[in-house]
Amino acid sequence: MAEVLSAGRTTPERQGLEALRARVRAATLRPEADASGEIIADLTEERPALERARDRAARWVEAARADRRSRPLLDRMLEQFPLDSAQGKALMSLAEALLRTPDPKRADQLIAERLAALRQSMQLLGHAFIVGETIDAALSRGRAEPGLALCSFDVLGEGARTEADAQRYFDAYAHAIEVLGGQAAGSVHQRSGISVKLSALEPRYTQLQSVRVNERLAPRMLELARHAARAGIGFTIDAEEADRLDLSLDIVESLARDPATRAWEGLGLAVQAYGRRAPLVLDWVAALAQGSGRRMTVRLVKGAYWDSEIKRAQERGLATFPVYTSKAATDASYLECARQLLAARDVLHPQFATHNAYTVAAVLELAPPGAAYEFQRLQGMGEALYDAARAEVPDLPPVRVYAPVGTHEELLPYLVRRLLENGANSSFVHQFRNPQVPVEEVVRDPLSSLAAATLREARLREPRALYGAERANSEGEDFGDPAALAALEAEVERQAAGTCSGGPVLSGRTMTDASTPVVSPADTRVTLGLTRDATADEIRAAMQAAHEAQPAWDARGAAERAACLERAAELLQARRGNFLSLLVREAGKTLPDALAELREAIDFCRYYAARGRELFGAPQELPGPTGERNELSLHGRGVFVCISPWNFPLAIFTGQITAALVAGNAVVAKPAPATPLIAHAVTRLLHEAGVPAAALQLTPADGPPFGEVALRHPALAGVAFTGSTATAATINRTLAAREGPIVPLIAETGGVNAMVVDATALPEQVVDDVLASAFTSAGQRCSALRVLYLQEETADRIIEMLIGAMRLLKIGPPQDLATDVGPV
Repeated sequence: MAEVLSAGRTTPERQGLEALRARVRAATLRPEADASGEIIADLTEERPALERARDRAARWVEAARADRRSRPLLDRMLEQFPLDSAQGKALMSLAEALLRTPDPKRADQLIAERLAALRQSMQLLGHAFIVGETIDAALSRGRAEPGLALCSFDVLGEGARTEADAQRYFDAYAHAIEVLGGQAAGSVHQRSGISVKLSALEPRYTQLQSVRVNERLAPRMLELARHAARAGIGFTIDAEEADRLDLSLDIVESLARDPATRAWEGLGLAVQAYGRRAPLVLDWVAALAQGSGRRMTVRLVKGAYWDSEIKRAQERGLATFPVYTSKAATDASYLECARQLLAARDVLHPQFATHNAYTVAAVLELAPPGAAYEFQRLQGMGEALYDAARAEVPDLPPVRVYAPVGTHEELLPYLVRRLLENGANSSFVHQFRNPQVPVEEVVRDPLSSLAAATLREARLREPRALYGAERANSEGEDFGDPAALAALEAEVERQAAGTCSGGPVLSGRTMTDASTPVVSPADTRVTLGLTRDATADEIRAAMQAAHEAQPAWDARGAAERAACLERAAELLQARRGNFLSLLVREAGKTLPDALAELREAIDFCRYYAARGRELFGAPQELPGPTGERNELSLHGRGVFVCISPWNFPLAIFTGQITAALVAGNAVVAKPAPATPLIAHAVTRLLHEAGVPAAALQLTPADGPPFGEVALRHPALAGVAFTGSTATAATINRTLAAREGPIVPLIAETGGVNAMVVDATALPEQVVDDVLASAFTSAGQRCSALRVLYLQEETADRIIEMLIGAMRLLKIGPPQDLATDVGPV
């Protein structure tokens, strides 16, 4: 037995555990081909056992299909309303909304006459999928129904948004543990236990808030775990999204190292096999159990958040997906994880949660004779499978039911997730008793499918290839990986030393007489650099130089101009630390907001490059008489003045300029007075990327003196402006007063963003969206939520939850990862 960690020193056991944890983090975004290839290699020697499993599973499917007894409610519902059909999806959406509609009149308006039986159907589903509205009722039902004698109870509900939510869930878990402690005597594995959702006990359950999580959630979990140990029941930490795994492992480790519960075998966690790092997570858990001198439980599941993991990875610009993109790969990963669990039975008690006949049969074949383990199924699902298995294997290991406890209103969000997970065409639950699906397809060996098929579904684009051949997606960061966050902080910190230069950049020349200090909005005692405004003569000279340079820039063609923008995108990415540091220090952006803005600037460069090639490339031939040639080609207008705001000093500044440049225009840019250093850095970068020095001029200045010269200059061909409505109106009047051709104004101005919420909206989602819209970028964006309209019947509840969630927002220095709202 490895030496257990003692206070004040790092033991060899702890060093080994930390090394395994580092491997887990490194494998989060490992290439799918590498992970799948290892699984295929590891399971090759198990081929004979897996072939026997396939034959056994086929017999079970045939037996279940031949059974003419009444079919379960779920089977009948999926047959009538397949979830891959429009009717099935509409039914689930309508049902979920119905249970939140506060009064009969609106409910009647919502469901229409032909769906009048919907409410009764939802009550029937509630009885099928919820074992009781309270833990007392659930345990009582379990005593009465043999199929519910062994359960893992789950207190239904969305994650906490407020401290009051977290306390309510804590009290519910504590009460459930107390009630379950009154069961008949038996070992932990012979008694019903409880599953705990960490996000229900901590409203700020994200890696960015790891300090708070460890200070507040860890003690709560320790108290509950000790309570469960005294009660002699199982205590399993449910799996959540991939970016929360590292946090959950922190909590698991703190509980495993508690000497007060070392003799208790009920501490456990769920591991999702669709994660590419799942086998390494099991290695870590086994090492933790051995090092802490205890036996732990592991519930192995396929995975519950696949859709959101795919979407989030694409949105965040991750290197790849944290989960497998094919069902065959997930099924094969499950088998590999099962093999690992069975090999670590001395320190882990395996719990195989599955509704798949092939998987159940494979576990039975892989398990050594006499091995202690159990199966698990969801309440309302999988009965037919385990009945068929038990008919052939009388000594089938125990089957525990994952049993939700709560009201029907709390059921629907949970139920919709489970039905979408288990009711899709590719799901075993959907196929098991469907005679239209051949038995050999239902029990297909995932290894054969994985080796023969393309690993990635054609409809799924890797995050970096989200936009196909047109352009690359900008690179984001995995904010669930503490190692990645530490590296990001270090990268930004390295750029924070020293001061930066600002001031005009006129035909490539930086003026060296800057003397106006630029201070940090988070701490005005800190000087970041020096700048100065352009004089009227310099603005006039910049307009003239740009006018003279524009024809040659336009003549270089769309392909060459687009290539300059693409090089600029690469340079922005390569100098990520420098621009993030400037955004944090000069603009007061939090690191997540700064990264989002940098990504937007990179996306602008690539987007406008693609549009430039499309619109300004080869001339379009127009129809015309024989012998006559008619072509349409687009060209630059001349000199564009770009006036950008302080709230997005990198993204909007870059977007305005790159759009004008790729169209063949020259640009004279006026940045916001509050952020001249960022503008200076971007201008120099665009010159380095190949934009001619004279085709892009930087003239920082206050609005009125700049407008007096630039907006009245005869070379002006267009204005791009982002800012207040009043300033836009002033610019418009100035342009209207000019003699000569009309000068176009592209104006993006302010407004009041409102959200209208009716009673069918899930309150937790409303609060999440309100906080994101109102407080991201400290609320300093034109799209920030200003007015929230709530239906009277639900307003009190949502307002109370919103106030509680707002109280948890952290206001602080932007360089602190835990800060939600930086300087205003």
